[in-house]
Amino acid sequence: MSLIDNLQWRYATKKYDSSLKVNETDVQKIVEAARLAPTSSGLQQFRVLVISNQTIKDKLVEVSFGQEIVKDCSHLLVFASWEKYTEDLIDNAADFSTDVRELPRGQFSSYTEKLKRVLLSQSIEENFSHTAKQAYIGMAMSIAQAAELKIDATPMEGFENDKVDEILDLKSKGLKSVLMLPIGYRDMENDWNANLKKVRIPMEEFAIEIK
Repeated sequence: MSLIDNLQWRYATKKYDSSLKVNETDVQKIVEAARLAPTSSGLQQFRVLVISNQTIKDKLVEVSFGQEIVKDCSHLLVFASWEKYTEDLIDNAADFSTDVRELPRGQFSSYTEKLKRVLLSQSIEENFSHTAKQAYIGMAMSIAQAAELKIDATPMEGFENDKVDEILDLKSKGLKSVLMLPIGYRDMENDWNANLKKVRIPMEEFAIEIK
């Protein structure tokens, strides 16, 4: 199937069959899609926590407004971004890039210094707003990969970020939660959203063509 066909197939699953588990190979493919996502300046400003531990998922339901998909899903992916930019984070990313490409460190120092001047002059709130946007790109890639594998996924913003951060000890990692993505297999009999038509505005309204 094409990407478009896969996107037509997927929907925001509202009820998962908790007895069905996604195999680890497919979970890794979904996470790999996020890892390969484009990010601003190639800094990869977010990480993905892969949670299958039922006790932790149950705790996260309590800070996700009681949404049962968090506990019933096979795996819960939490996308968490850098809380703020630092010289070390930028330098480490630049060094990693040159090392992988077998280039001398400092090859792109003029660019990284420019990045530092811009990003380090911003507030923590501005920094996090920027890093969080990168997580959205990664999640989109994961959703598309899940659809290709015929694995259901439900993008979520509805949770108490600070409490999720506390449960997962994200502060110690310099991260803050942005999004959650339950993945698994739909419970066709009990998911009210499973058989409803996909609703999207028509292309002629969506795409604004400027010639």
